[in-house]
This record gives sequence, structure tokens and C-alpha cells, in this order.
Amino acid sequence: MAELKEHKLFIKSRFARRGIYWLPNMFTLAALFAGFYAVVQAVGGRFEQAAIAIFVALVLDGLDGRVARLTRTQSAFGAELDSLSDMVSFGVAPALVVYVWALKDFAAMKTVPMLGPWLSTKLGWVAAFVYCACAALRLARFNTNIDVVDKRYFQGLPSPAAAAVVAGLVLAMSEYQIKGADVKWLAWGLTLVAGLTMVSNLKFYSGKDINLRKSVSFSVVVAIALGFVLLISFASTLPEMLFTLFVLYGLSGYAVWIYERIRRKPAEPLEAPPD
Repeated sequence: MAELKEHKLFIKSRFARRGIYWLPNMFTLAALFAGFYAVVQAVGGRFEQAAIAIFVALVLDGLDGRVARLTRTQSAFGAELDSLSDMVSFGVAPALVVYVWALKDFAAMKTVPMLGPWLSTKLGWVAAFVYCACAALRLARFNTNIDVVDKRYFQGLPSPAAAAVVAGLVLAMSEYQIKGADVKWLAWGLTLVAGLTMVSNLKFYSGKDINLRKSVSFSVVVAIALGFVLLISFASTLPEMLFTLFVLYGLSGYAVWIYERIRRKPAEPLEAPPD
């Protein structure tokens, strides 16, 4: 009788562990829908709405994990669904949006010296595919190294931040009525650099060591208040602010790398004193 009861408890706990929690997964599915919506809008030529949808997916992606931790509803299913959602929202969607917006114009471009006619016309989709492939590689590496890396830093540029850089460019240019064809080289370079930075070993601050339950000094509260005031004051230039902030975040990894190389540089040996 005791063995039967123990067996029932084992089966119950097994299914409990494999259960699907609806609350955090709803945020994940909403982020997935935002990424899908961005693709649909890009195909229809509505690039501003597509870029906004990617930023909405970024916000929802940041909420699902926090909701799961607050409600203690983390699960292996949720982690896998989150990775698949990230691949669509921050891998496929930004690549397709920037391709339809600017990079497809390389197909009608004249031959670039030293590249040849074939490669010159394929530069656009090559950059878009490199970005998409790097997003997949970055997510796969993150899932396999999640237990061995320093939680304070991301290894490589996070895919949501890379997507925000690409979508931020589209959104900022749309504010000034600048077409993608006019800045296709800028879009090409930014897409390629964002993709390659995702698979780099650069360190980017994750913010996971911030404890919201920990007390802070009065100056920190004043700084947060000033930040809200500045955000409201420059609400009319929000697209440019978002693009600038995520570009600066993308450059922060290179700044950390340069700083660490300078600090690790061995001091020059002192000259031996004369006899």
C-alpha cells in the first residue's frame, strides 16, 4: 500500500514538473506574435509598424522571464518556447524587415569593383542571412552555456539588443522620411556588424545582478527621477533615443574589451641600473 502511494506521488510530481504554466508562456506567445506581425508589416511595406512591433516583442520578451521567476513558474518548456520565440522575433523578423526595407536594392546595383557582378547583387541577402544565422548560433550557444558563464554579463550581443539596433535604424530613418534605398550601405554595415557581434566573445552587462529588493542611496532615486523627466521631455525624439541607446549598448562590449586589454598590458621592464 505504501509502495502504491509512493508510486502515485512520483507520477503526480512528474507530471507537475512537465506541466505548462500559462501566465509566462502567454507573454512569450505575445512576443512571438509581435515578431510575426513585424514580418507581415514588412512584406506589406509598412516598415515603421514593423520596427515598432520588434520593440514590442523586446518588451514582452523581457517580461516573460521575470513573470516566471516572480510566480515561480519556470519550466523547461517555457525556456524552449522562449528560445524559439526569440529566433523568430529577433532573428528572422529583423533580417527580413531590413532586407525588404533597404538591402533588396543591392539587386539593382551596378557591379562593385573586386566583388564581381554576382556577389555585388547578392550583398543584401547575404548580410540578412549572416544576421539571421548569427542570431541562431547565439541563441544555441546561450542555451548550452547558461550554467557556466558569468550571470552578470552576456557572451556576445544579446539577440534582442541586436534586433533593436536594426529596427531602431528603420524607425529613426522613417521619422525623417528617409528611404531604405538611400541608406542601404549603412543598413548593410549595421546589419552585418550586429550579426557578427552576437557570436563574438565580447562581454555585455546583463543587469541580472540588480536586486530590486535591496535599498539604494537617495542619489540613485534622484537619478531615476531625472531619467523619467528626460524621457518625457524628449518623447518626440523617442525613435532616435532608442536607436542611440541600443547602439551605445552595442558599443559597450567593444569598450569593455579595449579597457581589459589596456589593463592587462604588462608594464615595460625597468632598465637595469648602471654598474
